Amino acid sequence: MKLEHIGIAVKDIEKSNELFAALFDAPHYKIESVASEGVKTSFFQVGASKIELLEATSPDSPIAKFIEKKGEGIHHMAFEVDDIDAEIKRLSERGFNLIHTEAKDGADNKRIAFLHPKSTNGVLIELCQEKA
Repeated sequence: MKLEHIGIAVKDIEKSNELFAALFDAPHYKIESVASEGVKTSFFQVGASKIELLEATSPDSPIAKFIEKKGEGIHHMAFEVDDIDAEIKRLSERGFNLIHTEAKDGADNKRIAFLHPKSTNGVLIELCQEKA
């Protein structure tokens, strides 16, 4: 596993793109919507890792609920794996609580699955694998 990206929940992706572009002295490289998650994403490459900004596209999306409860900020950490299906099985067998028991399509050409923060010391963990 390697850290693939850190997801940051934001209220306004355009304003946040400006802020992070100034911080990293580089523009975002992609904006993409993921309808199944009710989110609009923007990605910045930072060294070997990425920063993913997440803006809710509907008031009942997980990101909208997160911002309502906790405000803007770090939402999740994503780790790249070689075989997401094997990792889901391995982690399930080790007693981790999975939000997704099967990988699904995510942003940035990835298959993804989330582990529930109740089983990871309060940190939402995303597993991701590049689509073939």
